[in-house]
Amino acid sequence: MDAWLWAVRVYKTRSAATTACRAGHVRVGGEKAKASQSVKIGDELRVRIAGFDRILVVRQLLTKRVGPPLAALAAEDRTPVREPVALLAVRDRGAGRPTKRERREIDHLRGRD
Repeated sequence: MDAWLWAVRVYKTRSAATTACRAGHVRVGGEKAKASQSVKIGDELRVRIAGFDRILVVRQLLTKRVGPPLAALAAEDRTPVREPVALLAVRDRGAGRPTKRERREIDHLRGRD
């Protein structure tokens, strides 16, 4: 899993891909994926990067890092186009940690329901 994510240039380093798998940011079919898990052609991966999910479908198996044109052929990107989100709520600097209710509102605004 981590080698494929690195090979198709989702992550800059293989160790970053491994860390993301351990943290639960990579899912295969809704289940958390281990770094050592093998990928199959047709698997749908959800990869959380910078707070947003990318949906990738495995089209080709790779073990070594390839150039961007070949990496684009190995993974089909089904990520929906994100619309720009206007900042509706701004927290005051030094206001402390958000409450549970504020956290839910922030997650809702960012589309992480």
